[in-house]
Amino acid sequence: MTTTVVIGAGVGGLATAALLAREGHDVVVLERLDRVGGRAGVIERDGFRFDTGPSWYLMPRVYDHFFAMLGTTTAEHVDLLTLDPGYTVFPEPDAAEGVATPVTVPLGRDRVRAVFEGLEPGAGERLDAYLDSAQNATSLAERRFLYNPFTSLKAMLSGEIIRSSPRLFTLLGSSLEKYVARRFRHPVIRQILGYPAVFLATTPADAPALYHLMSALDLDDGIQYPMGGFGTLVATFGDLAVQQGARVITGADVVRIDTGVTEQAGTASAKTSVTGVTWRNADGQEHFQPADIVVSAADLHHTETMLLKEVDRSFPAEWWTRRVSGPGAVLVMLGVEGELPQLPHHSLFFARDWDANFDDIFGAAPRVPDPASVYVCKPSASDGSVAPAGHENLFMLIPVPADPELGGGGAEGAGDTRIEEIANVVIEQVARWAGIPDLSSRIVVRETIGPADFAEQYHSWHGGMLGPAHTLRQSAMFRAQNQSKRVGGLYYAGATTAPGVGVPMCLISAELVLKRIRGDKTAGPLAEPGRVKARS
Repeated sequence: MTTTVVIGAGVGGLATAALLAREGHDVVVLERLDRVGGRAGVIERDGFRFDTGPSWYLMPRVYDHFFAMLGTTTAEHVDLLTLDPGYTVFPEPDAAEGVATPVTVPLGRDRVRAVFEGLEPGAGERLDAYLDSAQNATSLAERRFLYNPFTSLKAMLSGEIIRSSPRLFTLLGSSLEKYVARRFRHPVIRQILGYPAVFLATTPADAPALYHLMSALDLDDGIQYPMGGFGTLVATFGDLAVQQGARVITGADVVRIDTGVTEQAGTASAKTSVTGVTWRNADGQEHFQPADIVVSAADLHHTETMLLKEVDRSFPAEWWTRRVSGPGAVLVMLGVEGELPQLPHHSLFFARDWDANFDDIFGAAPRVPDPASVYVCKPSASDGSVAPAGHENLFMLIPVPADPELGGGGAEGAGDTRIEEIANVVIEQVARWAGIPDLSSRIVVRETIGPADFAEQYHSWHGGMLGPAHTLRQSAMFRAQNQSKRVGGLYYAGATTAPGVGVPMCLISAELVLKRIRGDKTAGPLAEPGRVKARS
């Protein structure tokens, strides 16, 4: 039996453990923290349960396929609620006007079309064409790019790709920002179609126009919410891994991936391969776990620059100097007394000059934007289990430069001064823009997280919240792939490798590891148990 060690029990690590255990591997998962989930964490205090990571359930086909690969279904494990409305946009108000008119994005293309038409005559018809293109791009990406290990020229140059190449070159050669601007004039419409770049850890100006496919996910397919929160979903991934036979050890801090030179059978050549990992428990005692295969679902920068000997590094320190990090974040979790009818489940607060926002975060002189463009989630709008009766649960995400020097957060204002100042400013901003003048006085629970926490807890490169940005040079076949170029038996999963950031991408990364171990070079999803895979 193949012995496999998975480093990290985030979504990518748990998904990989589940798939490989089902494949017949003897799997051990080593997690540094005392919980599973990684960035998809949970904080519970005084009857409130806060998700500290993802909160948008998009790309349901990816989840459905992952569960099917384990011989089960999404419905057996997850209670999904489709949100209506999907979200509300709060534009920055003029100083003299007070609260600006919010724009609510409803469920269903026809209703979204009507909203766009009301903002800009003719925009409804153009939205149809935009979303048709986005759906086509999404389908092509799922069949040809997202699940592709890029180990076969044939899989990359299929007839479908060749036929689509003129369109693909156009989408790859232009930015999302320009693609949207050529079709729509209204500033809020442009922001609605451009904000998915933040999900991709980049800016609309730097994201290839191909990523307009993201708008098919929220404006066409709709947004869902897993009842109980994403922490419940991640716990399900952990349970499935254990049910498949994986063992999960928390409080296990991996300090080294051990390698050795092995003779290749029947030849005089030698190859460096993994021999196991060395990890340290909470008492400081070191343990060696032998392994035939190691899958690191930890941050790729940490894996390559800290866990491997220099000679074993496929992505050494100088490689990272030519890469772009996604943004950092200040997270603010608030328990609020009383109801907040002004806020739906998801809200987006967009600064008028968001080009300046993005330049503040990614530019040559990074600083915290003011005013910031902010995401606010109120899961208590849909789920009574996340807050005590008569209270609301708020999660605020403030994109900031990826810089641990900004500091870390804490409970009840005890975080680093800069982080707490940022939180205070944004709480007042949300209160003012949404028309909730007494918001700050009703806060009964407060917790903050800053870039230093991402760096300390997750070894996150530059303290970023997501991973490397999805610029053209860091997307698809140009992103760091899922197998070491120098060490046999070493693979990578999670948001910092291919195909990219987000829970669905982490699930796909696990399948890419399985493909590489099997030697499967095909481009699309693997055949689900009981089904015959379509020819790629």
